[in-house]
Amino acid sequence: MDFLTSSTHLHITTWFIGIILFLIGAIKPNKGLHMALRLFYILIIITGGALFIEAMDYGQGMNYGIKLILGILVISMMEMVLVRQSKGKSATAFWILFVIFLFLTLFYGFKLPMGMNFLA
Repeated sequence: MDFLTSSTHLHITTWFIGIILFLIGAIKPNKGLHMALRLFYILIIITGGALFIEAMDYGQGMNYGIKLILGILVISMMEMVLVRQSKGKSATAFWILFVIFLFLTLFYGFKLPMGMNFLA
C-alpha cells in the first residue's frame, strides 16, 4: 500500500503543477511554458496510468477508467485553450468545458478508494 500512497501523491503533485502552469500560460502566453506544460501532460498521464493499472488489481478498473477518460478530457481542453488563445481565436467554449471536466475529474477522483477522501 506504500506504493499506492506515493503514486497517488506523485499524481496529485503533477496535476497540481500542471494546472498552475496552465493558468500562468493562459494569462501570459509563453511558448517555453507551453512546452513545459506538455511535458507535465505526459507525466500526468504516466502517473495516472500507473494508478489505473494498480486499480485493476483491486477490481476498480472501471471507476479508474472513467477517471482516466475525464483526465484526458481535462488535458485536451487545457491544450485547446492555449492553442486557440495563441492563434487569437475565442476559447470561451473550451474554458467552460475545461472547468466542467476538471470539476468532474476532481470530484470523481477524490471519491475513489485511492483518492484523498476529502469528500467522504
